[in-house]
Amino acid sequence: MTEGIVTSPTVYAQDSPYSSPWTVKQRVKMLLWEYVWTLLCAWTPKPANRWRVFWLKAFGATIYGRPFVHQRARIQIPWNLILHDHACLGDRANAYSLGIIEIREHATVAQEAYLCTGTHAFDQPAMNLITLPILIEPHVFIGARAFIMPGVTIGERAIVGACSVVTKSVRPGTTVKGNPAKA
Repeated sequence: MTEGIVTSPTVYAQDSPYSSPWTVKQRVKMLLWEYVWTLLCAWTPKPANRWRVFWLKAFGATIYGRPFVHQRARIQIPWNLILHDHACLGDRANAYSLGIIEIREHATVAQEAYLCTGTHAFDQPAMNLITLPILIEPHVFIGARAFIMPGVTIGERAIVGACSVVTKSVRPGTTVKGNPAKA
């Protein structure tokens, strides 16, 4: 169900909860990305999708076909984002891509949904960053304001109800809703 992406956690070395897991070069690139998206993409009209996808690709996103990315979508680290043909990242959807997020063909992430690939090692004094990938299979619909936790795969043609919190992978063709999300 998760072919193509690593499903084991990545634990980042940190001396304390206040030290960054990112190199200076990575932090500069993330800052530059934030300015580019804000200045060149966030204000563009919906039909300027190719322009937004161009900038995502320029910052290392993997793009297949013609996905749609809303101008008010938020992408933390574009080089950790994989979008397939006709995948949709909706209005104010948040791809918190500290780890890999892959959205396959014809999958829709609705407005204000949150895809979160990061958590922390709360049993460690440094509370090290831990990332796990999120995989959204083809023809999935993720409802408005749903929250998808690290390491979750949403199976093909599954539906996640609005405001649901998905803590475990969802089987193909299943509809889930609630907090925590259940079939």
